[in-house]
Amino acid sequence: MNAIPNPIPARHKNVNRAEVCDQNFIEFVQDWQGSPLRVSAQDAPVLADSLCTLRDFVELFDSQLISRHLDLMARVLRVKNKVFYTIGSSGHEGNAMVARLTRHTDPAFLHYRSGAFMAERFRKLPGTDGKKLDPIMDSALSFAASKDDPASGGRHKVWGSKPLWVLPQTSTIASHLPKAFGTAVAIEQGKRIGHKLPIPDDSIAICSFGDASSNHATAQTAFNAAAWTAYQKLPAPILFVCEDNGIGISVKTPGGWVANNFRNRNDLDYFYADGLDLAEGYEGVARAIHHCRSTRRPTFLHLRTTRIMGHAGTDFEIEWRSFEELMAVEASDPLLRSAAIALQSGVYTKEQLLARYEDVRKRCFTAAEEADRRPKLTDLADVIAPLAPYHPNQVNLEAKRADYADRRAAVFGGAERLPEKLPPRHLAIQINNALHDLFCKYPEALLFGEDVAQKGGVYTVTKGLHKAFKNARVFNTLLDETIILGLAQGFANLGLLPIPEIQYLAYFHNACDQIRGEAASLQFFSNGQYRNPMLLRIASLGYQRGFGGHFHNDNSITALRDIPGLIVGCASRGDDAARMLRTLMALAKIDGRVCAFLEPIALYMTKDLYTAGDGAWQFAYPTLDQALTLGEERVYAAEAKDLVIFTYGNGVPMSLRAARTIETERGWKVRVIDLRWLQPLNDAAIAQHAGDCERLLIVDEGRRSAGVGEGIITAIVEAGHGAKPLKRVVGVDTYTPLAGAALLVLPGEADIVTAARALA
Repeated sequence: MNAIPNPIPARHKNVNRAEVCDQNFIEFVQDWQGSPLRVSAQDAPVLADSLCTLRDFVELFDSQLISRHLDLMARVLRVKNKVFYTIGSSGHEGNAMVARLTRHTDPAFLHYRSGAFMAERFRKLPGTDGKKLDPIMDSALSFAASKDDPASGGRHKVWGSKPLWVLPQTSTIASHLPKAFGTAVAIEQGKRIGHKLPIPDDSIAICSFGDASSNHATAQTAFNAAAWTAYQKLPAPILFVCEDNGIGISVKTPGGWVANNFRNRNDLDYFYADGLDLAEGYEGVARAIHHCRSTRRPTFLHLRTTRIMGHAGTDFEIEWRSFEELMAVEASDPLLRSAAIALQSGVYTKEQLLARYEDVRKRCFTAAEEADRRPKLTDLADVIAPLAPYHPNQVNLEAKRADYADRRAAVFGGAERLPEKLPPRHLAIQINNALHDLFCKYPEALLFGEDVAQKGGVYTVTKGLHKAFKNARVFNTLLDETIILGLAQGFANLGLLPIPEIQYLAYFHNACDQIRGEAASLQFFSNGQYRNPMLLRIASLGYQRGFGGHFHNDNSITALRDIPGLIVGCASRGDDAARMLRTLMALAKIDGRVCAFLEPIALYMTKDLYTAGDGAWQFAYPTLDQALTLGEERVYAAEAKDLVIFTYGNGVPMSLRAARTIETERGWKVRVIDLRWLQPLNDAAIAQHAGDCERLLIVDEGRRSAGVGEGIITAIVEAGHGAKPLKRVVGVDTYTPLAGAALLVLPGEADIVTAARALA
C-alpha cells in the first residue's frame, strides 16, 4: 500500500514564487533554534576553518541582501510599470565573493545575474568626484530605464560602471566571452609594446556566465582560444566564472556536466567553489583568483549557484515544474545559509537580522520610487546621441596629422623612397603603403588576423608590416573570426587601436554578432562612457577570376549596413584607399567609431582601365595632408547631365568603361559617381546628382533584394526625383558560383549598356 504523501502547505502553493522566497527567509530566521558562537574579532573566521572573516562575511551578506531586495522590488513594481526588467540574481548571490576578492580595476564582463557582484564591487570605490556611489540607487535607475541611469542612460538594463571597470553587456548569450578574453590578452599585449595601460599591469579580466551559456559556440571559441594561447606559454589572465545553477530558462543541465566538461581540459585551469555558502566557498574563489593573477593563465571557476524565482518575472515555473521540485530548489536559497551563518556566528540576533532585512527592503523601494520620478528618454536625439558620435573638424585634423616624418622615412628606407615620391601604383600596393603610414603614426596600432604576418596576407596586402613592426604589433591569430573580433574589442577596451583583418567577407558572417551585438553597441549601451575603436579590414566583393565561388566572392554588404553605428567604406582605387584609411583611423581615434573597410579583391592588382597596358587604374600615393570627409563621393565627368551612374567598388571601373560605349552609341554625356562610403550613405550628394541629371542608373553588385541600391533609390525618391527615368543593374539573389558562371549572376558592362538603352 502506497504511503500518503505529506500535504504541501497552502503557502507553498502560491503562484508568486517571489513572495514565497521572501516569506521563506523571514520564517527561517524566526524559527532558527541554534546557539550563537559570538565571534567578536573582525579578522577571525566567521565559522571555524573558514577563510572568510567576520568582516568579509558581514559585508558580503549585506551585498546579498541588496541584490535580493532589488529582485523583489522589481517583481512588485513591474506590474505598476515602474520597473522594466525582472531577470534577477536570486540564487546567484554568491558571486559577491568574486567581487570582493578581485579589484575594481579588474575589467569585468558580467552575466545578467550579477546584482550581488555589483553591490560588493561598489565597496571598492566609495565615491568619485565627491559623489558617493550607491549600488541601490544606481540599480534602481537602471531598472526604471531612467535617463539618469549612470550605466546606460536608460537605454537598457545592464550591469555597468565606468569607475568600477564593469563594461556594460547586452543580453546576447555568451557573446561577451571573446571580448573578455581579448581584454585579458590586451593587458599583456599593451605591456609588450610599451603602451600605458589604464589599469594596473597585473590586472585580470573577469567574465561570468551561466552553465547553459557555457555550451554556446561563442563561449566554446573563447575557451579554445584561451587554451590555445596558454598552450604556447603566452599569458592570458582571464577568470571565466561559470555560475552553475543547473538550468537554462527551462532546459536542465545534466548533473555533473560542467565539472566533467571542464575539469580536465588542458591549459584551462579548473577550480570549484560553493557559491551557496559564503563560509565554505570563499577559499575556492580566493584560490582561483590568486592562481589567475599570479600565473597569468586562463582559469575556469566553477561556482555552484541555484536559481530561484524563475528565469524572469514572466517565467511561471509552476506551469512546468512541480511544487515539490520548486520547494527543493527554494530550500537551497543561499540567503538561508547566509542567515544561518549570521545567527550562528552571532553577527545578528534574529530580531536584528530581520530588522536589517526590512531596512534593505525599504531602501530598495525608496530608491525605486525616486527612480520612477527621474526623467526618461523622451527625445529621439537623446536616444541615439551616443550611438555614432562624429566630430568632423577634429577627425579631419587627425586624419591629416603628419608629425611622424622621421619614423616613416626610416620605415620606407629614406625620404626618396616615400610612397608619394614613387610612380603610380595599384590598389593593393597603396593600401599596403597606407598601413605602413598608419603604423608609423599610431604606436598603439595593432594588425592581426589569419596569415597577415610573415606571409603578408593571402593577397600580400600586409607584406612587410611584420618585418617593420615586429610580432608584438603584427601577428597571426588562430583561424577563428569570432576570436579575431573579440581580440579587437579587448585591445580597444584598453586604449589600443586594433586593425583586425577578416580574410573574406563570407567569413565575417561567422562572427557578425561580435560587431553587431557587441562592438558597435558598446557606446550606445554605455551612454558613450566606453567605446570600441577599430578599423576592420575585409577582402570583399566579387569578380575574382580563377579562384572563388561564394566563399571568396561574397557581396553581402547588407549584413554590415544593417549594423547601427557602423561606418562602412569601400575604395575602388589606390589613392582613395589611402585617403579613406586615414579618415577611418581618425574616426576610430577621435570618436571611438567601429569602422569597416571593404577591399575589392578583384581590384587589388588591377592596373589597367580601358585597354591592356594603359595603366589607367594606377594612381599616385596622396601626400599626408590629404584625407576624405565621411560621405564624400568621387565624381567622374561632373559636367555631364544626360545620365548619372551611381556605383561603388568593382562597379566603378565597369561603369567608366560602359560610359564610353554609351557616349559613343547615344551621344550622351555620362557622369559616374563612386559613392565610396556605403554606410552611412550620403543622401544629400545622391539627391544633388540625381537632380542634376536627366536619367538615373544604379550599378550595384549586391543582391537584388539586399544590396546598396535600395538605399540609393530611397534617397532619390525622398528628394523628389523619383519621376525621372531610373534603372538598376544589380546582382541576382543567389550565391556566387565558381569560374565563369559567376559572371552570370553579377552585373557586367554589357548589362549597364543595356540598361542605359532602356532609359532612352
